[in-house]
Amino acid sequence: MTVYFISHPVCMEHLTPGYHPERPERLAAIDDQLLTSGVGSLLHYREAPPVTREQLLRVHSAPYLDELSQGAPSAGKTVCLDGGDTYLSEHSLEAASRAAGAVVSGVDLVMTGQDNAAFCSVRPPGHHATRDHAMGFCLYNNIAVGAAHALAAHGLERVAIADFDVHHGNGTDDIFLHEPRVLFCSTFQHPYYPYQGAERRSGVPRVNVPLPAGTGGEAFRAAVREHWLPALEEFRPQLLLISAGFDAHLEDDMAGFGLVEDDYAWVTRKLKGIAERHAEGRIVSTLEGGYALSALGRSVVAHLKALL
Repeated sequence: MTVYFISHPVCMEHLTPGYHPERPERLAAIDDQLLTSGVGSLLHYREAPPVTREQLLRVHSAPYLDELSQGAPSAGKTVCLDGGDTYLSEHSLEAASRAAGAVVSGVDLVMTGQDNAAFCSVRPPGHHATRDHAMGFCLYNNIAVGAAHALAAHGLERVAIADFDVHHGNGTDDIFLHEPRVLFCSTFQHPYYPYQGAERRSGVPRVNVPLPAGTGGEAFRAAVREHWLPALEEFRPQLLLISAGFDAHLEDDMAGFGLVEDDYAWVTRKLKGIAERHAEGRIVSTLEGGYALSALGRSVVAHLKALL
């Protein structure tokens, strides 16, 4: 399988306060592990293009995009957007543009050939961003932009999104709430931020699996086997997208799960099997959470090895 690695240097220029877990060193930790593991030499590198306003408007409102553009601070300053932990710095919007553009580029790359996959090593992450609000470190909903692009530009009828971040991808879920062409599958710690996802929703394809704090690999794998895989087989996606959050790792104190690298490799292999049977092997994965730097780098390597 050809695996594209899509990133951009400006993603390191999205600055947050010094104590903030979502920091530029996350991408450096991934790069270090790619080098030391040797996996980096097997990847095909691409520079992420900027996203277009047209592509963003498929999932975000015009007033929200305008608000972000008008709120960009001057050099050396940061602005808190949500009264909590989502920040905007001088180069944040350019970084967010490249992050969303990376997923669009990944979709275009895998749709032009068979047995292709892409991993987007980008920040800021995206799966908490709603149509109208920034939250949870997220500005643009990168995975949603990519899914909407696949529907609009490539005419796909069935796109699946698998989200194994420890936090529920509430923004992605809400954006596609009334879109039957998108199947959203997620596992997440509950009750925990953003305190959504456990409620039952009817009329749209959804597989939200809330799991308690303390969940380890065995319970996580059982949830995927029992809930995700049957739904994905029935849905028969023409493209599989992954919100790849690695903050459910045992070493990550962001939450309370106990996954390890083998669990990420296992779920990646299962998702790859779905893509091979129904989507000509087409997978686009993008980085979401993961804040324990060594564990993040090792987990991404395990994820990429499974794709390769």
